[in-house]
Amino acid sequence: MAKSVGSFLSESAQEAAATCRGGWSVLLRKGPSQFQFWIIALMIGIAAGFAAMAFRKGITWLQSTLYGTEDLTHLHSFANTLPWYWLLLIPIAGGLAVGVILHHFTPDGRVRSVADVIQGAALYEGRVERKAGIASALASLITLSSGGSTGREGPVVHMAGMISSWVSDKIKADGITGRDLLGCAVAAAVSASFNAPIAGALFALEVVLRHFAIHAFAPIVIASVAGTVINRLEFGDVTEFALPMTSALEFYRELPAFLLLGGICGFVAVALMWTIFWVDDMANHVQDELRMPRWLRPAIAGALLGLLAIWFPHIIGVGYETTSAALTGQLLWHEAIVFAILKVIAVSITVGGRMGGGVFSPSLMVGALTGLAFGFIATSAFPDVSSTATLYALAGTGAVAAAVLGAPISTTLIVFEMTGDWQIGLAVMVSVSISTALSSRLVDGSFFLTQLERRNVHVAAGPQAYLLAMCRVAKVMRAKDDPRAAPEDECWELVSQGTYVDGNATLESAMPMFEASNVSFIPVVTLGGEDELPELRGAVFQVDALRAYNKALAATAAEEHS
Repeated sequence: MAKSVGSFLSESAQEAAATCRGGWSVLLRKGPSQFQFWIIALMIGIAAGFAAMAFRKGITWLQSTLYGTEDLTHLHSFANTLPWYWLLLIPIAGGLAVGVILHHFTPDGRVRSVADVIQGAALYEGRVERKAGIASALASLITLSSGGSTGREGPVVHMAGMISSWVSDKIKADGITGRDLLGCAVAAAVSASFNAPIAGALFALEVVLRHFAIHAFAPIVIASVAGTVINRLEFGDVTEFALPMTSALEFYRELPAFLLLGGICGFVAVALMWTIFWVDDMANHVQDELRMPRWLRPAIAGALLGLLAIWFPHIIGVGYETTSAALTGQLLWHEAIVFAILKVIAVSITVGGRMGGGVFSPSLMVGALTGLAFGFIATSAFPDVSSTATLYALAGTGAVAAAVLGAPISTTLIVFEMTGDWQIGLAVMVSVSISTALSSRLVDGSFFLTQLERRNVHVAAGPQAYLLAMCRVAKVMRAKDDPRAAPEDECWELVSQGTYVDGNATLESAMPMFEASNVSFIPVVTLGGEDELPELRGAVFQVDALRAYNKALAATAAEEHS
């Protein structure tokens, strides 16, 4: 017995020693490069944090210059004292400036935002456009300072993406490293913008990278903390919204009410998204019909916003004053409903008018107003079993924002971190889960993914959909001089039947052709002019296309589970 125990202990000691030697070997081999990567992540986090802080202070300076007040937390109250023509002219001038900038520095007159960062992570090895991104950041800054009714998270996320893209190009980072650095920059920017380090890290993983790989977690957290430190050194350790003392949640008795609130918020979030897309489509139609120059479109949107602001200055800017009023119960029931409807209209005009900004802050405001209105009804109908209406406002804030962003985890946490109230977490979680489950069935996952889907970028369906668009036929085909090339006469016969693919196309175009034509290969050609025959370059075989697709899927799975 003693010999058996001794043998067991000896074997255990040997295994432990071997494990330590192996770990030391791995540390010597990979440790320096990993440490170097973390240093780069820290530097990117600091740079993105300063960029977010500069953007925020830039909005403060320009908005105070235009509207004449430095107290931006009470901007709309001060706007009530301004002449009506001033409220009208500021958004028009801002929209005109935005239009000119986007017309000259972007190929399509469109502001870059979170959707473009998601696309860069999925399709472009973690890179985003830089020239158009700089123009978009400046346009968004002007929009948010001159009465545009959007938020600042979209511009700062894309600004952070530009920083990480520059670094990735300098160090010649591969796709995995580029995406990790992009996640670090986004996490730092969100954390620095909202003083929310936990939510910033999870937002980068949940929304941008769309996976929770362990290898990406540590550097993203490091960058997120760096961004938060920069925010707190400048603005202090304060929350975005100050809430009054709230009563304890009677969770079990109020559970049905918060479930119902989640469903209502899901429909409100979908209505917000659909309205934005409808206004965008309508503006496109009007612009085409009237042959309107695209630089004029933001100015017209600014005029519409100015007209609204004359009677309802609550729509000006980010809207934190109205959101705070809803979270602290300083609004009446009818005011909450009217302001929510007006905010949806104002956001739709701003985004559809191509003025710039993000949708997170507006969704917080719409959610707070929706929750407050519901809370007034719930507490009035069941006063003995209900807490305060402001608790419903807080739950509604998270429920609408989570549905719009398609990010229930990070949104739940960012609501807690922005308000400092962790006591009603169960209510927020219930409302968020119901709203996101409902809205994800009515749109393509989120506002950003639906934006991409409308551009025929199929990121919402996952890697199995968009990986085909990343692989060009020219890289997979067998050239004419390949020993295993397809017979040239059979290729020309297929070309005459209309079964061929251009060499610049991707497997996204080729794979449906295999299904439709039931052939083993498709000719690859270079198209000439009207009277010129196409030039035969080779053929793409279905087996090669499937092999390339499976290889890309395996690489993606390895990254997401590493």
